[in-house]
Amino acid sequence: MENENIVEMNNISKSFGGLQALIKVNLELRYNEILGLVGDNAAGKSTLMKILTGAYQADEGKVFFEGREVHITSPRLSKQFGIEMVYQNFSLCPNLDVAGNLFLGREVTLGRVFGGFLRKKRMERKALEVLHRLKIDIKNPRTRIDRLSGGQQQAVAVGKATSFNAKVVIMDEPTANLALKEIDKVLELTLRLKDHGIATIFITHRLEDVFMVSDRIFVLKGGQKVAVKEKAKTTKNEIVKLMFMGLTHDKTK
Repeated sequence: MENENIVEMNNISKSFGGLQALIKVNLELRYNEILGLVGDNAAGKSTLMKILTGAYQADEGKVFFEGREVHITSPRLSKQFGIEMVYQNFSLCPNLDVAGNLFLGREVTLGRVFGGFLRKKRMERKALEVLHRLKIDIKNPRTRIDRLSGGQQQAVAVGKATSFNAKVVIMDEPTANLALKEIDKVLELTLRLKDHGIATIFITHRLEDVFMVSDRIFVLKGGQKVAVKEKAKTTKNEIVKLMFMGLTHDKTK
């Protein structure tokens, strides 16, 4: 039987000086699923994801991608594998327009022979294709990022992450500091990624968001895996107990 996991992180440990941030953590992300990743501020969520994206190197453990062991030594390499991260602060350039941000670092140019000039029309056309595919409600790709709402900026950040053959998207607190109406749009966009065959790790403190979009919920506490729960077989109350006390009523976990 073919491996059902696109990502496997096995026995991942990481320490910073005397601080043990992760202790033999095992994480599996299935193809075409949304995995909610929750835990308190010291749980190790960011550290685990920075190892997956190559920003940190694990002290111990192995990472497998699409069934084979990989050594992700830099964020650039993680992008080559098709692993993209969408940060809470969007990581966009406010003085550039939508098209410029979508193609930031991967600009379409005429080549060195022609002076490396940008092919702006083509970038704008491609930007509209990305916006249309993800049903992002932005009509003009020439709109500057700083003129968009927080929800629209988050949508552009997601579009940027998925516009170059992404296979896995990690969303770090994507609904933080957004109005309720904008939160709903970001959650709809997250579900849309699944429609496009993209597996997603959804990091958040908002459990209502996790229960809206996730297939499974992975709980970290103190750098250790506490449990992984099928959303349909757990409750917010149980997840809270797992997050803060490591307790569960499910004796078979």
